[in-house]
Amino acid sequence: MAETLARAIAPRLAALRALAREQHVTRAADALGVPQPTVSRWLAELGRELGAPVVVRVGRGVRLTRAGELLADAAEEAMAAVEAGCRRAAEEADPERGRVVFAFLHTMGGVHVPELLRAFRKRHPGVRFTLMQAAHEEMLGRVRAGAADLALTSPLPAEPDLRAAPLYRQPLVLAVPRHHELAGRDGVAVAELAGEPLVGMKPGYGLRQITDELCAAAGFRPALGFEGDEVDTVRGLVAAGLGVALLPAAEPAPPDAVAEVPLRPAATRTVGLVWAGGRPLPPAARLFRDFAISLRPAGGAAHA
Repeated sequence: MAETLARAIAPRLAALRALAREQHVTRAADALGVPQPTVSRWLAELGRELGAPVVVRVGRGVRLTRAGELLADAAEEAMAAVEAGCRRAAEEADPERGRVVFAFLHTMGGVHVPELLRAFRKRHPGVRFTLMQAAHEEMLGRVRAGAADLALTSPLPAEPDLRAAPLYRQPLVLAVPRHHELAGRDGVAVAELAGEPLVGMKPGYGLRQITDELCAAAGFRPALGFEGDEVDTVRGLVAAGLGVALLPAAEPAPPDAVAEVPLRPAATRTVGLVWAGGRPLPPAARLFRDFAISLRPAGGAAHA
């Protein structure tokens, strides 16, 4: 398959390589599956463009000239590269053998992504993945640029050049030091945090956007004393007594030095897949997207 496609892409290189192997025009033509006059014409055209013949007759056969040998060596390397590319392209066209470039939030890497990948690979073991973790805005940029096929992120974007499918809702809690005065409460309103030292994610992360929006809805603008790139880092800051944070509930449980207090009213973030709207997904990525969507609870819908 790959060799046939490569010959269609680079026929004169294929002819030169076949001639170097066969040392006979007719046998080279048979190997290529093309008429002998066609191979002779390709070789003559190569010689004219080069300014020196690439073959000379020897009895009933032919042999390569020095110039032809040099070109044949290059053709061997070039055709090997083309055939490898054709194999990769064929794999991309086959959803069961393709590759998916999958980006996801740092907060998804502990449980959600491994579980999703394990379930998918049970059904489609031939699909390969390139995984990347990044901040929310960076991931959206990679999807737009074509550097990532799919992104698992939150919040879901509303931009017209992106498509999104919600997968599940993740509860948000207030993470506080274990001996904090709020640790024993059965619930806390975001408005009560106006006087509390807050820590959280850096700007550009989806969780930071959600934190800012929740605080704005409660009537204040958060001033974070410490900002991090990882949720585990933020939890560590909370454990060290440097502040409180609005975070997804820890899985399976928070560290011993951190307590989680439910928010009142309850708050969640919607996690889902995002892909570019202006170009088709590779078959393997489409297969993975549809599988992930099939696992979500009934009632969800993709954003057009």
